[in-house]
Amino acid sequence: MALGCDVCGKTASMGNQVETRGKAKYLGGVGTKVTGISRRRFRPNLQTIKTISPTGTTRTMRVCTTCIRSGFVRKAVKRRPFKLLPGEHAPAVQQPVSAPPVEKAVKAKEAVKAKESKPKASKPKADKPKGGKG
Repeated sequence: MALGCDVCGKTASMGNQVETRGKAKYLGGVGTKVTGISRRRFRPNLQTIKTISPTGTTRTMRVCTTCIRSGFVRKAVKRRPFKLLPGEHAPAVQQPVSAPPVEKAVKAKEAVKAKESKPKASKPKADKPKGGKG
């Protein structure tokens, strides 16, 4: 039997590889022409992974990426997460550095708004002649 997915049974399927020549009509050409057809195989993207069964046993399987992505199989954990021993305690978490007082931030925002609200002096624009060459 050909190699296939152990979960969904997906195997290689046959198809055609079509050789074309020419420029497509929508690109301004006269159309593409078929110059050759040869048989080919469409193979599933199989990955060999260690999976864990509902009973808790691990097993190596060949599974397609569609089944892995869809969650039909559960990958076995390579390394257990870190756990503290019963008598140990977690290290103390450092408190974040306090932010500057709110009053300073409010005053800074007001200063920025005051600068933006001042009208800027604009230079008078020089009139340019509308003609082409003088």
